[in-house]
Amino acid sequence: MNNHKIILKKISQPEKDCSGVPIGLTNDTIEERKNKVLCLMQQRGLEQLVIYGDVEHCGNFEYLVGFFTRFEEALLVINADGEMTLVLGNENLNKAAKARIKANAVHLPHFSLPNQPNRTDKSISELLVEAGIRKNARTGLVGWKMFTRGGEVNKKIYDLPSYIVDEVRTLVGSEDCLSNETDLFIGENGSRTVNNANEIAHYEYGAALASDCILDAMNKLAVGVDEQQLGDCLVRAGQHTNIVTIATSGPRFINGNLFPTDNTVKYGDTLSLTVGYRGGASSRAGYVVHGNDLSSKEAANYLDEVAIPYFSAYTHWLEAIAIGMPGGQLFEDIDRVLPRSQYHWSLCPGHLTAEEEWMSSPIYEGSQEKLLSGMILQIDIIPSVPGFGGVSAESTVLLADEQLKSDIQIQYPELWQRMQRRRRYLIETLGIALSADILPMCSSVAYLRPYLLDKEYALACHDGV
Repeated sequence: MNNHKIILKKISQPEKDCSGVPIGLTNDTIEERKNKVLCLMQQRGLEQLVIYGDVEHCGNFEYLVGFFTRFEEALLVINADGEMTLVLGNENLNKAAKARIKANAVHLPHFSLPNQPNRTDKSISELLVEAGIRKNARTGLVGWKMFTRGGEVNKKIYDLPSYIVDEVRTLVGSEDCLSNETDLFIGENGSRTVNNANEIAHYEYGAALASDCILDAMNKLAVGVDEQQLGDCLVRAGQHTNIVTIATSGPRFINGNLFPTDNTVKYGDTLSLTVGYRGGASSRAGYVVHGNDLSSKEAANYLDEVAIPYFSAYTHWLEAIAIGMPGGQLFEDIDRVLPRSQYHWSLCPGHLTAEEEWMSSPIYEGSQEKLLSGMILQIDIIPSVPGFGGVSAESTVLLADEQLKSDIQIQYPELWQRMQRRRRYLIETLGIALSADILPMCSSVAYLRPYLLDKEYALACHDGV
């Protein structure tokens, strides 16, 4: 790590650079995903997988199916021979023909909204048998969560609704045949943890869109603007957000409210902005002040006590990360640069992202999980210093080896050029000795204005102390 001094300086802001053109997943990518899942099933001796999805927990289901079921629940049943069956409610049954994989369809109206018509000809059990669930078959249940302790996964805790688990358990006939296999998708070496060039182009659209939205909200910010006006900057193009949109000035969560209101921005407020789409989230936090008019003790000391230490740790993250590094090593590095005992961060200082904002994380205390080429990571360090507002420049990056870089450059040359411009901004404008393994997924990585009304000033590195 270079010996940087962190300074607040006048710099140009990053350019907004979302292409505006969503990139779809190719048939080859879907086939690759299917083969990865079937290979892992074979390695684990699994005869069938039962994958659950709903609007909040759709990533593992959508990984192969290509859509999520909005307001209904659904299952995807995969047999080891590759045969697949979708189990769908009333309003998604017609989507089976739209799935990216060839699949049979079973109509289970219990997955529908309350009081909708229900079929009486067959029970849940009979319909699950029709979907292919077999007695004495080694069966993996896949929800959205692993239950881990010290890096070990507890395979006997399930996060699917109990009415599904109970029926599957009865049909399989033995608890010994049943296990939580969510880590097949999102755990160490899981099928979803690394991405090919097409998947990266697919996810980059959302990461860059979130970044552009954050820049617009930061530029819209002024005393007297209300939270809803800022929120209008954050939600765009009819895209589905994967995290609660935050535009809050002053105290948060008043009367349990999570969403922007007509509350207006006031001088001296703390401010939080967050938006996320499939592929990445962007977040910013700071004080609504000018640097030459710090009207409160908290704002006056914020730069040295909170913002600069945070940016120093953030910079270290970008400089130190490397393909092949154990996640626990990066965790320890951040704990050394930004001690938990003083800055009170408690989550993982970085995690994987895809359809969901937080998929899983190889970066946890004691982790021996290797950081791999193709991982899309959120830089997500969250200090909490008593007496001060928060600080955040959460953003999205990709780890890429030479082969993956070549694949992106050949298959998506415009994306490659955007990533190179983003690298140059980080290195030349912000002074960060960026790891050679990082390709930024959006333009605003590391761009942090601690005094939010000073729109021409941001933190940067200055070599030497």
